[in-house]
Amino acid sequence: MDLYRIILVDDEEEVRKSIIRKIDWQAVGFTVVGDAENGEDALEKIEALEPDVVLTDIRMPYMDGLTLAEKIRQRYPSMKIVIFSGYDDFDYAKRAIKLNVTEYILKPVNVEELTAILRRIQESLDEEIEQKRDVSLLRENYRRSLPILREQFLKDLVSHQMDGKTVNDRLEQYDIPLAGAKKWISIAVKAEISEVSGELILPLHEERELIPISVMQILEENLKPYCRFSLFSFSGAADAEIAGIVAIDENNSQTSMIDILSDICKEIRKILMIPVTIGIGHSRTELGLICESFRSALDALGYRAIVGSGSTIYINDVEPVNTGKLQFTAEDESALIQAVKFGPEEKIRSVVSGIIGRMSDAKVHARQYQTYMFSTANCLVQLIQQYDLEMGVLFGDTGMGTDPFMMIRQVMNREKFSKWLLEAALGINGAMDQERDNTTRQSMERAKRYIMENYQDPDLSVEQVCRTLHMSPAYFSTMFKKATGQTYIGYLTDVRLNKAVELLNKTDDKTYVIAAKVGYQEQNYFSYVFKKKFGVSPTKFRGSRS
Repeated sequence: MDLYRIILVDDEEEVRKSIIRKIDWQAVGFTVVGDAENGEDALEKIEALEPDVVLTDIRMPYMDGLTLAEKIRQRYPSMKIVIFSGYDDFDYAKRAIKLNVTEYILKPVNVEELTAILRRIQESLDEEIEQKRDVSLLRENYRRSLPILREQFLKDLVSHQMDGKTVNDRLEQYDIPLAGAKKWISIAVKAEISEVSGELILPLHEERELIPISVMQILEENLKPYCRFSLFSFSGAADAEIAGIVAIDENNSQTSMIDILSDICKEIRKILMIPVTIGIGHSRTELGLICESFRSALDALGYRAIVGSGSTIYINDVEPVNTGKLQFTAEDESALIQAVKFGPEEKIRSVVSGIIGRMSDAKVHARQYQTYMFSTANCLVQLIQQYDLEMGVLFGDTGMGTDPFMMIRQVMNREKFSKWLLEAALGINGAMDQERDNTTRQSMERAKRYIMENYQDPDLSVEQVCRTLHMSPAYFSTMFKKATGQTYIGYLTDVRLNKAVELLNKTDDKTYVIAAKVGYQEQNYFSYVFKKKFGVSPTKFRGSRS
C-alpha cells in the first residue's frame, strides 16, 4: 500500500517543524508532502499536492482552521481533516462536527497521542479502500442492483424524449428521487479498464465485470450527501458503462457538482488503480428532455482521446457554447462524425475505409451511390458549420480548386470521392484540433484580462472568472496552469503585488490604502503576502526606493 499524503497547517513555523521532526511518518503510513502557515497558503498547496489528510491549527491569521475546513469540504469532500486547537471551546467543536472533521484534538499534542490518531486514520483509510475492493461484497451489491423495470425506465429516459406526465408518473412509481428540481444534468461514466497499471494488480482487476459495480458504489457513496441522483448501468453506449441523472436545486449548483465529480474521479483512481472519466452534458430544465443532455454527455466522454482520461469532461469546456447539436441516426454518419471529431488518424482512415468499402460492395443504382456520397459530404459540411471553420478545409491539396459545386461534380466519381473524403476528414480533424487550441488560448487570455480588470475586487474568485468564460473550475484550473505555469491564486497574487509595487513607487498612499486598491481587505495580510514575495514589508520596500 502506498503511503497516504498529509499537509500540516500552522502559523507557527517551529510548531510545524517540531511535528514533522518528531513523528515517524512512514511507520504510521504517511508522508508529509507540504506545510503551510495559514489557510490561504494551504488552499493553494492542497490544489497542487492533493493530500489525503490535512492537519490544521484552528487559530491562524487571514483564514482560520474552520474556514479552511469548510472550503476543503466544498471542493474535496473525500479529504480527511484533523483540527488541533489550544482552545477548549464547545462552539468550535460543534462547528467541527458539522463539517465532518475526522479528529478534533486539544493542544498541546504529544507524540504518542498524535501517533495514535494517525494510526486510526490510516486504519480507517485502509478499511474504506479494502471495502471498496472487496470482490465478494461487490458481488452482493450486484445481486441487489436496481429492479429491471426501474433501470429500463431510466435507460429509456436518457435515450429518447418523454412527455412530462409520463416522467412524473414513473418517478413516483419507481421511487426515483429526481422530481421537482430547477434543472437536471446527465453524466456518462467510463472506467478505462485497459489502462490498468502493471505495477499493482488488484484481485478486482481479474474480475473486470465487477469494476463498473465498484465505480457505481463509490459514486453513490460520494454523491449522496450533496444531491439527488439516479445512477444505472448503460450498456447501450460503447463509450459508457454507467449513466446518471443529477438534480440541481437550491441546495447545490452545477459548478459544485462538477467539482465533486472531479474529486470522485481522483478517489476512484486511488482506490481501484484505474482511471475513470465522467462526461457531463448540458443542463435541461425539463426532465423529459434529459436525453439531449445525455447525448452531449456521451460527446463529452468521447473527448477523452483529446483532453485525456481520468477526470471530468464538461461539454461546455470542449465544444462551442450555444451551438446546436447535430443529430445523426445512420451508423456510418455517426462513426464518421466521431472519428473526425476525436481522431486519431488511424481511426479516421479506418472509418473512411469502411464507408468506401460499403460503396464497393453495394450493387445498387447510380442514384443511390450519389445520395450516399452527398449524405457523407453533408456530414463534413455540417461539422465545418458547427465549428465555424473555413470552407477551404474541404478541398485541401486535392487539386479540385475551391469551388464547392465544381468539387461536388468531380467527387461524384467513386475513386475521386474516396481520395477526397480521406483528405477532407483529416483536414477537418486537424482544423478542429487547431480551433480547440486557439479557443483555449483565447479563453486563457480573456481570463488574464478579466483578472487585470477586476483584481481590485477582494471577492474575485475562480468561480467568478469561470462564469464569464462558461467553463468549469476544474477544467479552467488545469488549462490556466498549463497556459501560465501558475495556479489561479498564484497568478492573482502576482498581479496584485505588482500593482502594489507600482503604487508604492508612484504614490504617497498609506499601506492600508494601497492594500485596498489592489484587492486586500486586511492590511496585515497584504503585508504578509508582500513580504513573502519580496522579502521586506511594503514600508521598507518604499523606504529602500527613496
